[in-house]
Amino acid sequence: MLKRKFAFSSSSVDYCFRANMRDLSKFTEPARTVLLTDEHVYDARKKVFSGWNVLVLKPGEAYKQQRVADAVIEQLIERGADRYTTLVGVGGGVITDMAGYVASVYMRGIRFGFVPTSLLAMVDASIGGKNGIDVGVYKNMVGAIRQPSFLLYDTDWLKTLPDPEWKNGFAEIIKHACIRDKKLFSQLENTDIRTYRRNKELLEDLIIRNAGIKTRVVQKDEFEKGDRKLLNFGHTLGHAIENLYELSHGEAISIGMTYAAHLSEHYTGLNETDRKRIIHLLEKYKLPTYASFNLKKAFEILRKDKKKIDALMQYVLIEKIGKGVVRPIPVDELYKTLEQVLA
Repeated sequence: MLKRKFAFSSSSVDYCFRANMRDLSKFTEPARTVLLTDEHVYDARKKVFSGWNVLVLKPGEAYKQQRVADAVIEQLIERGADRYTTLVGVGGGVITDMAGYVASVYMRGIRFGFVPTSLLAMVDASIGGKNGIDVGVYKNMVGAIRQPSFLLYDTDWLKTLPDPEWKNGFAEIIKHACIRDKKLFSQLENTDIRTYRRNKELLEDLIIRNAGIKTRVVQKDEFEKGDRKLLNFGHTLGHAIENLYELSHGEAISIGMTYAAHLSEHYTGLNETDRKRIIHLLEKYKLPTYASFNLKKAFEILRKDKKKIDALMQYVLIEKIGKGVVRPIPVDELYKTLEQVLA
């Protein structure tokens, strides 16, 4: 096990790479712990949950809602969870979001940790302390920023990961490369999903590298006043169409990055070669790029985005591969520009 400790504003988090589910008892006492997971994760490896107090939810983004959080809280009360209980989310981004959110509000805050089981959760969703739920079609509209006590990385979970979930994870990996790591971008261009899936050491190195990219950005700007906004590359438009069209997170973000690359040509002077490289890389990892969608409906959602300040959208763009920037763009102007790109 490779253990690293990262400090944040009011706490530190243990990142435990190359670990195993058996290591979980080193970080939390089973008698004082509740594991939160979903049916898919639970059914994939039932034996590893033996001896733990487990709450199993229905899988999917549709269940990342307040009514489900309320049901989890009711179960915690029924099971006698108190201020000394640790809640551990074992699952993908929906479960880690739900576990972090519930732990942040239950009894005004209890200890929690994550065992991310999807590639997307390992490189992105479980990192940074953002814990939230959706409100209808509005993504992550309610939540809190609070760091987990630990992250336990067991890549054996990825052995049962469906093909679409691999692509979801690589959408966030490509995002990290676009905004912060041109060498990683080149590595991705020269490799493919099949190679990473076959080579455990290469995959674990990729996970460690991406966890580091996101963590360093968050350490400098934990509460999203500046550079943390860069992590939203592809997410502004992506979130607007994700629930609207029932897309997976990776699919929506990939489409969002495609149009953000075009907007970058217009607003930051991103050269055509780099724009084409970004879109080609998304396609190489079997992610969607161009799509037909109702821009008017998407903007009805986008106008309520958390990144909008008055009439300005804080939009994440690319100056060049490896360098993301945030540009305030008037919402009405953004609509007209996207209309031209979509034409």
